[in-house]
Amino acid sequence: MSEMASPKKAGMGALFQNRVIRTILISVFFLQIGIWVRNYSILLYVIEKTNENPVAVSLISVAEFAPIFLFSFIGGTFADRWRPKRTMVWCDLLSAVSVFVVLLTLFFGDWKIIFFATLVSSILSQFSQPAGMKLFKLHVPAELVQMGMSMYQTVFALFMILGPILGTFVFQRYGILAAVGIMGVAFLISAAVLLMLPTDPEPEKEKPKTSLMEEMKEGFRYVLNSKALTLLGACFAAAGLAIGLTQPLGVFLITERLGLPKEDLQWLMAAFGIGMILGGGITIAISKKVMPQMLLAIGMTASAIGMVGMGLSTELWLTLTAQFFAGLFMPCIHIGINTMILQNTEANFIGRVNGILNPLFMGAMVITMSASGVLKKNLSIVYLYEISAVLLVIGVLVLVPIMRKSSVKQEMKQGM
Repeated sequence: MSEMASPKKAGMGALFQNRVIRTILISVFFLQIGIWVRNYSILLYVIEKTNENPVAVSLISVAEFAPIFLFSFIGGTFADRWRPKRTMVWCDLLSAVSVFVVLLTLFFGDWKIIFFATLVSSILSQFSQPAGMKLFKLHVPAELVQMGMSMYQTVFALFMILGPILGTFVFQRYGILAAVGIMGVAFLISAAVLLMLPTDPEPEKEKPKTSLMEEMKEGFRYVLNSKALTLLGACFAAAGLAIGLTQPLGVFLITERLGLPKEDLQWLMAAFGIGMILGGGITIAISKKVMPQMLLAIGMTASAIGMVGMGLSTELWLTLTAQFFAGLFMPCIHIGINTMILQNTEANFIGRVNGILNPLFMGAMVITMSASGVLKKNLSIVYLYEISAVLLVIGVLVLVPIMRKSSVKQEMKQGM
């Protein structure tokens, strides 16, 4: 806990001197290597094995996203119970073990086991991700939290560009067995790096024992009694509805609005990823001066403007510009959300708050993703992108009551 006692410095030097931030960033780097090699290698392998069967391909997404609904709140509750360092190390080790089990099975020819690798690591991430946020809360000074989150998101943005290239290269050059082996090694290295984290604090001995169900109920009460977290949940739902509506439609922007071949969709993804990398750097520079709810509002407003531009555009350069603009401000959304959660949540509730808010976003996104195909048949793609922009603006308006407040912990405590 020595990092918390250091004088208040908020420069890049202080950021990288913090052992928790430094260790988590290195761990995330290796995790991202494993995850992107996994995602693209498995995708290409399943396409190859099933002759592009859409049901088999969709099962990859089911294995990746279903655990968010089924395990997010349970994982968050256990993350609040367990020691965070130990939780993260064991999750990475178990992910590695599951990957090597898959590798052994592949040697004997049963390729369908490949889905198991995605499913297990996705389930375990629902336990390790809230544990990581709890470590931030326990060991990172408040003045470094937003900058730390900025660096964290920059690593993710970097892999949005490099990840698909890396995953495709590994599979095409070395095959699925090598790709699975690289996954396992990446998870093992991440677990080894996490051993450098500070020792977990001893649990409170005098704390009365409570059942898992009671702790879950406490989590819901905690969110409902916090104005910031309740409004953030509503904002999550609006953003999920907006993003889910347009996420499956990118290819139609290329083919219908621009009259280009579907393969050109990759340029949209590249423009968005480049915007995220540059935006991550800019957000690091401004994060010390801007409140997280303002960052979130700026990011969602910029995304709404980008949606309007993409929907109306009939020129490739304009569509790419709008996509780049949305990507440039996307780190503001991620950093604003995570910082708001950390600033307005006690360490003992970090996991449960994450477990409540994340499924709100994913659930809303799945609803509109499921409806987007039907809506596309009856409405112009222009209208769908404009509806998405309106939903994002609604999400911004939801935040207005807390826009000027640096913290609402006092209100939360009064409510409880």
